[in-house]
Amino acid sequence: MTLILSHSEIAGLIDRTAIFTAVEEAHRDLSIGLASNGTAAALNVGGTVILPMAAADERLRTASVKVLSDLMGHDGKVQRSTILVFSTDTGECEALLDGRLVTAVRTAAASAVATKYLARSTSRTLGLVGAGKLALEHLRAIASTSHIEEVVVWSRSQATVASFLDETRDFGITVRPLASAEAVTRESDVLCTLTPAHEPLVRGAWFSPGLHVNVVGAPPRTDHREVDGEAMARAYVVVDSTAASLSKSGDTVMAIEEGAIPWSAVQTELGDIIDGKADGRVSQDQITLFNSVGIGLQDTATARLLIDRARAEGIGREVDLRG
Repeated sequence: MTLILSHSEIAGLIDRTAIFTAVEEAHRDLSIGLASNGTAAALNVGGTVILPMAAADERLRTASVKVLSDLMGHDGKVQRSTILVFSTDTGECEALLDGRLVTAVRTAAASAVATKYLARSTSRTLGLVGAGKLALEHLRAIASTSHIEEVVVWSRSQATVASFLDETRDFGITVRPLASAEAVTRESDVLCTLTPAHEPLVRGAWFSPGLHVNVVGAPPRTDHREVDGEAMARAYVVVDSTAASLSKSGDTVMAIEEGAIPWSAVQTELGDIIDGKADGRVSQDQITLFNSVGIGLQDTATARLLIDRARAEGIGREVDLRG
């Protein structure tokens, strides 16, 4: 039988603490060879990018394929996604999940994991460049796993900032809007860039010693980036996947093309730091940067949790695809 989970059903099942742990363990599985990510190329159809994101985890006995559609809608860039999940024991299609919330929550969890290993333990101010739904998820994830006391935020849309302030009113944390991305960057201990930017919104010249940056928002297109080459050059760069970063991240690809960094600067994966194969932060003044492209393995681990919980609680619809 195949379980079908809608967006609203997934929203009721989400356990962000459990997803943080699942994403952390999945990245370690990748480092030690228990997990793998597919390398299928994106399909370009007009202005739409169709990106299949496949992954498998031997420990979880689970594989998944998320099909991500990145396109231009009436209100700007739109992303839609659907996740198919398979048992590696039987090959059966176990589940079909709407991917919107899964993607947002697992992306924020990966940033929180990176922050755990790369930010200073004394970090207290979280900066957000971008104030949409992904910013809300990052605030939830990072505030729950660190000692953040204050948030500073900027967006090109004042209406988006106003909505963000309203939605975070009961979070029990001080949130201050600032006038520019530069102001947010200069005040932050941990900075998250969360926009679908085509040109850099954040510059490495603004980085203070000890800053940790999560570069998250740009779509998986090599002509989009949120930070400039100097930002990549000034930082110790860690990636979710070297292969994904070199093939899909404009922040990485354009920095290499400009000569700001060599390709060898993006060889350290987050899983290697979790497993102890590579160093995390080595000094209080070191600038660190997590370039998050987003990998299918994060979807696999998150979907596994949701499927198991849904079946335990009798949520969702079971369909016999063979009938």
